[in-house]
Amino acid sequence: MRLPNWLAQHLAALRALLVFTVLLGLAYPLALVAVGRLPGLHDKADGSLLTANGRTVGSALIGQSFTDADGNPVPRYFQSRPSAAGDGYDPTSTAASNLGPESVVDTIATNPDDSTQSLLTQVCERSKAIGELDGVDGRRPYCTTDGVGAVLAVFRADGLTGRITRVVSVNQVAPATPFVTSYQGAPVELAKPGEDYVAAGGLITPIRGDAPEKPAVPADAVTASASGLDPHISPAYAEIQVARVARERGADPAAVRRLVDEHTTGRSLGFMGAPGVNVLELNLALDRKFPAR
Repeated sequence: MRLPNWLAQHLAALRALLVFTVLLGLAYPLALVAVGRLPGLHDKADGSLLTANGRTVGSALIGQSFTDADGNPVPRYFQSRPSAAGDGYDPTSTAASNLGPESVVDTIATNPDDSTQSLLTQVCERSKAIGELDGVDGRRPYCTTDGVGAVLAVFRADGLTGRITRVVSVNQVAPATPFVTSYQGAPVELAKPGEDYVAAGGLITPIRGDAPEKPAVPADAVTASASGLDPHISPAYAEIQVARVARERGADPAAVRRLVDEHTTGRSLGFMGAPGVNVLELNLALDRKFPAR
């Protein structure tokens, strides 16, 4: 008996659904699980977890912070790069900050809780803090000495041209001191909370300052990765931390530097990406070889 055309089409669709359900919903996932159980792949399939003293302390694939209860860096450990994932390295909130090169003006609200920092000020603040922690020059171009973006709003009589009528350091408020006292003969004043100097017609003018062309604090130390979960730092960032970590652990800096080299990975396939140092693995190796005093 020949089935009606509409029924034959539905039966064919049902057979295709059952076949693909078995193949892609059962066989394929089970095959991947079986591959993950092979020798050498088991740990990676379980998340590349790392253990110390019999307990899991993290994953080699996800970064973490090495700070105290108040959020301050623990000096005996190498520090990770910043994270924009939730409160830091939260796998459920992985994301970038969505701030870019044009984010140079802070939002200074009358209620401090509503204020937000520009990317430039975040970078300046982090670089200053790292410089103080590791005893290196934390200055960066376009940063003030108090760790905010060195940015002026310049007001002119005819908009973009004409004589300067007013200059405001948009990222500094009282009781700070303007990072420059005058700009092209006009006195520089501090910003006032709640004021929008861009909307008011100020021409935003970053000031480079006298910082070195190549900062001592590398870029990855002051910017978050795209995912916010990157467990690696650059060898350059690890290098400026060696002296501090060695001092805190009473170890020879050369020995600490050798550990850094042992935990430095090269470029993927020899040409992709950049060398990196896995911070968690390095700190675990430090605890084994140079226990904290």
